[in-house]
Amino acid sequence: MLKVVAKLAAVLCLLWLPHAQAAITISSTRVWPAQEYTRLTLESKQPIRYNMFTVKNPDRLVIDLEDVEITGSLNGLAGKIANDDPYVKSVRVGRFKPGVARLVLDLKAEVKPQLFNLKPVAEYGHRLVLDIYPAVPIDPLMALVLRPENKLPEPPVAQEEKPTAPALSETQELPRIAEIPAVEAPLPTVPNASAKADKPLVKNSPEISTRILIIAIDAGHGGEDPGAHGRGGTFEKHVTLAIAQKLKELVDNTPGMHGVLIRDGDYFIPLGGRVVKARQMHADLFISIHADAFIKPDARGSSVFALSEHGATSAVARWLAKKENEADLIGGVNIAVKDPYLARTLLDLSQTATISDSLKLAKHVLGELGSMNTLHRGFVEQAGFAVLKSPDIPSVLVETAFISNPAEERRLNDKDYQEKLARAILGGVKRYFAQNPALSRQKLAQNN
Repeated sequence: MLKVVAKLAAVLCLLWLPHAQAAITISSTRVWPAQEYTRLTLESKQPIRYNMFTVKNPDRLVIDLEDVEITGSLNGLAGKIANDDPYVKSVRVGRFKPGVARLVLDLKAEVKPQLFNLKPVAEYGHRLVLDIYPAVPIDPLMALVLRPENKLPEPPVAQEEKPTAPALSETQELPRIAEIPAVEAPLPTVPNASAKADKPLVKNSPEISTRILIIAIDAGHGGEDPGAHGRGGTFEKHVTLAIAQKLKELVDNTPGMHGVLIRDGDYFIPLGGRVVKARQMHADLFISIHADAFIKPDARGSSVFALSEHGATSAVARWLAKKENEADLIGGVNIAVKDPYLARTLLDLSQTATISDSLKLAKHVLGELGSMNTLHRGFVEQAGFAVLKSPDIPSVLVETAFISNPAEERRLNDKDYQEKLARAILGGVKRYFAQNPALSRQKLAQNN
């Protein structure tokens, strides 16, 4: 009888020790530093309950994790903080009290943190995500100006003889942006001004002829969202960034143009955030670069897409748009935070003219890609890509090649091939501006 009572007591004791049975193990930790924000991710098989607060003098961020076991993976988080992280100086891990593990983040400046849970998706389990933003949001345009590598070139001097832009072929050379002739379409006028009000705002205006055209270059995926991957282990996010960087270099070397990278490192930006950033930079064009996978490994070739307001042009385009639009689920967006500016941007879809310009740009880019690579389809396709929903910036999505095709995966890792893709995209941009010179004039007129 005493043995039975003892066993029963032992079982009851175990039932009253939830921490002994419910300890959560952190399977992986990741850190993604960037100028926009730094992200820390803790991955586990169960959701994590937490409590977060800040401490001043010096600035620290404290996170208490309930029922979390301190293992080598969690301790290893401290070693993943880089010296050049803009916001985090160091991380300390310790046992605060029974059943509670404490993270202390020593900060470099005052920050605005967001901490939230993500449910399992794709290859990820439960994730606890900490996004550390600066207390004062960074103006993307100001950040662009302050970075030496992104500094806008000085407008050309009229008296100087300017070098011609690189030829598209041995027989045809496009005029420089500053030399594109005026269009014959009616030009805007200034109402309620002096007697000179009826004169066009932009005709023969040296201010307009020397305006720098801003090309927003978006490297698809990044950070927690690796994108597609090839059989050889190549991640789409690395390929797209490499091509985007080469394209920016080529654009910057083109008279009258300047390239800006939406993502300049390995970190995640929500799809809508990419649209907003391009608009804040007053971009004239938006080019999103991808290298997707398909269910069949023999799928190959380049494709170019524009936005559609009325459904996809094919089942493949609809499937691809759905897949790309799921990037926010994989990358991890804090759905509790509502951005009213972003909501206004994506709801303003009276953009028939913008889509028309996007189709023209896509056609030229596709034609240039076809001169150096196989085309998956010989025409521009359309679908509801979230990243293309800027109401006032012509936007295209370029699928450079299929990373799921072993042969194309090898080429995508080749620097010469990456440069050829970048040159083809730039060639399409040049052709677009050569046949649509009114764009820069319209943009300047809107800003005046």
